[in-house]
Amino acid sequence: MLERTINIEQRMDHYHVPGLTMTHIQDGQLTRTETYGVREAGNSDRIHPTTMFNACSISKFATAMLVMKLASQGIVDLDENVNDRLTSWKVPGNTYTQAYKVTLRNLLCHQSGIVDPTGSFQARHEDHLPLRMADLLAGHTPYCLEPITVKYEPSSEFHYSDAGYCVIQQLIEDVMGRPFDLLLEEFILSPLQMTNSQILHSMPIEHLDRFASGHHRNGEVVPCAYTVYPYPAAAGLWSTSEDLARLTKELLDSLRGQGLLGIPQAYAREMITAQGCREWTGLGIFLNESGQEIMFSSLGWGVGYQCMIACNPASASATVIMTNADTGVHQLEGLIGEIIRAI
Repeated sequence: MLERTINIEQRMDHYHVPGLTMTHIQDGQLTRTETYGVREAGNSDRIHPTTMFNACSISKFATAMLVMKLASQGIVDLDENVNDRLTSWKVPGNTYTQAYKVTLRNLLCHQSGIVDPTGSFQARHEDHLPLRMADLLAGHTPYCLEPITVKYEPSSEFHYSDAGYCVIQQLIEDVMGRPFDLLLEEFILSPLQMTNSQILHSMPIEHLDRFASGHHRNGEVVPCAYTVYPYPAAAGLWSTSEDLARLTKELLDSLRGQGLLGIPQAYAREMITAQGCREWTGLGIFLNESGQEIMFSSLGWGVGYQCMIACNPASASATVIMTNADTGVHQLEGLIGEIIRAI
C-alpha cells in the first residue's frame, strides 16, 4: 500500500490539501479507488468516490477523445482547414495562414498559431450571462477582450492555448448543430458510464454536497467555494478519479482495438504519437519517454484545484489523482508528484 512509502494524509497537511481522490489502473483494469480528507476545510463531510472535483484542463483530454470519435466516423477531418467547417465564426486570415492553415490536429496539440491573450480565460463571474463561444472568439466577452487571431505560422511553435480548444468546440457545435456539453454526454460520458461527470457552466443550486470545494495554497476556501470555467472543451468538466480512469482505460482499450467507443487503433495511436514541432505533444495529451516506453499524461490546474492522469500504455497501467487545492507549484513538484513517484 502507498502508506508504507508515503503518508498521504501527512503530506496533505503539509501542502494544505483538504481532500484527495485517487484511482489506479493495472493490467488495463480499474483496481481500486482511495479517498482522503474532506470536501471542504472545516467541514466533516468526507471525500467519497462519487465526490466531483474540477477537472480543469483534463477536459481537453475528453475533448480530444470526442474529436477522435467524430473523425473516425468521417464527421470531421483532423487535417482540413477548420474554416471549411466553421460557420458561426472564422479564423481570421493573415500572413501566417497563407501557406499553412489551422486544423483540428494543430489545435489539439497547441501548435495552431493561436496564443491566449494576456489576462484571458479566467474563472466565471457569477453575475455574467451564459457565454456564446463565437462571441468569446470575436473578443466580445469579459473572458477574452481581444479577437482570437493566428500569431505565428501553424505547426511552427508550441503555445498552450485554451482559445484553441474554444475553436475546437465551436467547430464541433457548428458541424453537429448541438451544444458541446450534450455531444460530450452522448458520445463519451454516457457510453463510458461516467455517471459522476458533467460539464458545468455554473454551479447548481441543489446538491452542492456532491462537489469538492476549491482551496488556495494556504488552505483557505476560494471565493464562492467553487471555481467554474465557462469554456467546456477547454476546462468545463467536473469529474471523479474513477470516471477519469474510465476515460483513460478507454484510450488504452482503443490502442488494442477493444474500446467501447469504436475509436480505431490508428486514431488512438495518433493521440500518443508526437505531433508537429514538439516531440512531447500528443493530441489532447502530453508525452514523455521512460526508457523505451512512451508515457502520457493529462494535467488540470485551476483556481482551487489540481489533478493529473499519468499512464503507461505498454503496461496498461495508470493513476488518476484529483485534489481540491492549488498548491502553488506544478503537480509533479507538489503532493501529486510525491504520490506518483511513490507508486
